[in-house]
Amino acid sequence: MAQGISSEIAGESKLYEFNDKIPVISLSGIDDVGGKKEDICRQIVEVFGMWGMFQAVDHGVDTNFMADMTRLARDFFALTTEEKLRFDMSGGKGGFGVSSHLQEFSYVGRGYEGLEGDSAVFHVPCDYSRWPDKSEGWLKVMEEYSERLMGLAYKVLEVLSDAIGLEKAALKNACVDMEQKIVVNYFPKRPKPDLPLGMRHTDHGIITLLLQDQVSCLQATGDNGKTWVTVPLVPGALLINLGTLVSRFMTSDHQAVVDSKSSKLFINTFLFPAPHATVYPLKVRDGEKAIIEEPMSFEEIITMRKLKDL
Repeated sequence: MAQGISSEIAGESKLYEFNDKIPVISLSGIDDVGGKKEDICRQIVEVFGMWGMFQAVDHGVDTNFMADMTRLARDFFALTTEEKLRFDMSGGKGGFGVSSHLQEFSYVGRGYEGLEGDSAVFHVPCDYSRWPDKSEGWLKVMEEYSERLMGLAYKVLEVLSDAIGLEKAALKNACVDMEQKIVVNYFPKRPKPDLPLGMRHTDHGIITLLLQDQVSCLQATGDNGKTWVTVPLVPGALLINLGTLVSRFMTSDHQAVVDSKSSKLFINTFLFPAPHATVYPLKVRDGEKAIIEEPMSFEEIITMRKLKDL
């Protein structure tokens, strides 16, 4: 909540500046009692104080299962335009959509030409009757993926709750009924050369988990845009990124990147509080003031951000 969305765009020359500044943390042993768990928790808290994100390995989600997830997603985007348009997201119920400009998302069905050359997105619908009947088996895999990533997110939130000095379930419980949104993004090979890179932003929820497929697709900045680093592709890793609601820790600006060398697919899993959940600091340190004066609902926070009041 401390940082807003910016329209600043990084230059294309910075696309391939790989950097090891984004830490990789093994979560093997996070459920154990004793020194190993304490060391993992210490690393997570330290990283979120500097970057607001890290790449998690040994996280308990099978790598072959993750490969199935991305393979089935690619199978869907390989369908013809006509087949994909059967599942357009008209009415905001989830489904397939395209953007003819990486800056602006638009619903399909508005007369776009050259659809196959545009970036595409699939918002996983809550109503499974709208689920594509192609990419056989994708629904079953998606359901399990959703459940596993929700469990992983809860573990990380428990670590942060404990670090703040709260009950382990405090951040989870403050969200009332945690809402999950899974978005599958696809950027085709050889985009128009004059298109800018993705919009710089922070996530406005509580935590995001990102699965990159085959090619690095994300840049992050830890110094307000002075320098950008491309998040390296680490086999089997999930990038865990804090949203702005967890304001005790760092929230890194980041942006999607595209190039002409290969297509890119990545799967974002966003976790949000319920719309009616109260947003207000759970704990204020001595000598500090609350970041907001009065409690607000999460829905009000989102409305204000859209109006650029936050």
